[in-house]
Amino acid sequence: EILGARNSITADYLSGRARIAIPRHRIPPRFINLDPEGWLTIVGASENNLKNVNTSFPLGCFICVTGVSGSGKSTLVDDILRRALFRHFYNAKEKPGAFRGLRGVDQIDKAIVIDQSAIGRTPRSNPITYSGAFTPIRELFAQLPAARVRGYDAGRFSFNVKGGRCENCEGGGLIKIEMHFLPDVYVECEVCHGRRYNRETLEITYKGKNIADVLDLTVDEAARFFRNVPSVSDKLNAMLDVGLGYLRLGQAATTLSGGEAQRVKLATELAKKATGRTFYILDEPTSGLHFADIENLLRVLMKLRDAGNTLVVIEHNLEVIKCADWLIDLGPEGGERGGKIIGAGPPERIAETAGSYTGQFLRPLLR
Repeated sequence: EILGARNSITADYLSGRARIAIPRHRIPPRFINLDPEGWLTIVGASENNLKNVNTSFPLGCFICVTGVSGSGKSTLVDDILRRALFRHFYNAKEKPGAFRGLRGVDQIDKAIVIDQSAIGRTPRSNPITYSGAFTPIRELFAQLPAARVRGYDAGRFSFNVKGGRCENCEGGGLIKIEMHFLPDVYVECEVCHGRRYNRETLEITYKGKNIADVLDLTVDEAARFFRNVPSVSDKLNAMLDVGLGYLRLGQAATTLSGGEAQRVKLATELAKKATGRTFYILDEPTSGLHFADIENLLRVLMKLRDAGNTLVVIEHNLEVIKCADWLIDLGPEGGERGGKIIGAGPPERIAETAGSYTGQFLRPLLR
């Protein structure tokens, strides 16, 4: 019954009417830089079940690390690679797993993990503050004639600073009620009625909207509203690119799903001035996502790659794996029977690699 539904996006993917296509602009193997200088290489990885493996990540590519559960993917990428990069760039205290060396790290300028963890743990956090778009919005309001006459600066329009916010809820718009043996409950502030600001602040308007009205706009509405303000619209357009046009700017971070939080983070990265030397790490980013959301996510990952950055993704989803430029397949099994590199190369090569479960199931998707 579902498969026959013509107005169902889910049915379209399940029935095969819609599918995630192999990207037209995937970097062909002949264009991948085979010079040693174009690679980040781990030497002698032997943590947990890894069997003293050497593996290289081609820089400027979208790379998937694959293999059955327990084959050593997380150990290689998170316990060793991520921790080693964080210690190198940020002096992180976490000790990397056992390995002998890391070559080529001088070719990247930072490492970033983008996961599905929350962008904030209280209703005070929201997409607009995380993305950085709220700062130029507050500065815009502070430059309005009515605000300048009153001596208001950008801080006046922050709900985290005394002066412009509602002091009853301290700018949260909600009052926290602590419950014994139960999670805290939030109720709407009876003074500002969820508007976050005091009356004087809300008297300042831009194109007929005050700062609380702006926070109530969806990303789609706000992108049109601020289309002539590049410092704001660039960040909002990045959120549109990742399919978050329906979110409200001031929507509490606690109401976002893991996939939504991850896309807010991706949009924030997209909006930054690209150096082309960033190393991104994602662990199963498609977990819990719909087919259509996966397609949006892939589109964003390709944009980051096309800017010259490197993306390493631990993934089981074949629809994502088939879109990668390069695969590193671990196995052959999990646990003690895993921890070896079964193959490395473009998806077509792994599909023909003997002993690769990934290749076995990937082969039909590449025909």
